[in-house]
Amino acid sequence: MSEKSVANQVITREDSSDPASAMMTAHSVLGAYQEIGKRFFDIIFAVAGLAMCAIPMVIVAFLVRRTSPGPAFFRQLRAGRGGKMFVMYKFRSMYIQAPEKANKDFTAEARTQYITRIGKFLRKTSIDELPQMINVLRGEMSFIGPRPLARTDETVLKLRAESGADRVRPGISGLAQVNGRNEISDEVKAKWDADYAQNCTLIEDLKIVVRTLSEVVKQRGINKIDIP
Repeated sequence: MSEKSVANQVITREDSSDPASAMMTAHSVLGAYQEIGKRFFDIIFAVAGLAMCAIPMVIVAFLVRRTSPGPAFFRQLRAGRGGKMFVMYKFRSMYIQAPEKANKDFTAEARTQYITRIGKFLRKTSIDELPQMINVLRGEMSFIGPRPLARTDETVLKLRAESGADRVRPGISGLAQVNGRNEISDEVKAKWDADYAQNCTLIEDLKIVVRTLSEVVKQRGINKIDIP
């Protein structure tokens, strides 16, 4: 074997054990899941979810309109990937007279005043989030990711931009939602968002799905102060 061939083999072996090369490979795999695999699963499950929930969603929409004046859906501009704003959909759970501000800024008394009767049930069961499968199908959201926030959540939006947490699509549920939801501070919420963006994998998403189902059943963290 020639000296050149031996040298090439040595270089190849050294490159394969290079920490920088290993890190680049890991980031490539992570990026492939975020850009291709994650989006593939989002489309499949959004189509399936909307098909299975179509009739229940029609019933919920009817009940929302029947029990209080106003539209069945609540539409609001939220910050998406890269800070780009999009219209997010939810079932309306509050009266149309309710002020537009962050959920954590509502007192227990205010929530009692503005949340409709059926709205309390929709929030406790997270059924109000089902229309966001439309946003997932449109590519504006993912099933798992940092929650899409309104402009009123300035602190978290700023921290996300600084940490790079806004480079992933926002989600219906996320790491912050299974670690306190609205019971944690803006700084802690932003930290969980950053952690997720740096470790977005299929395994991590599956763990969050399982924990989300558990949180919904236990009805924890819906508000900083639980609705009476």
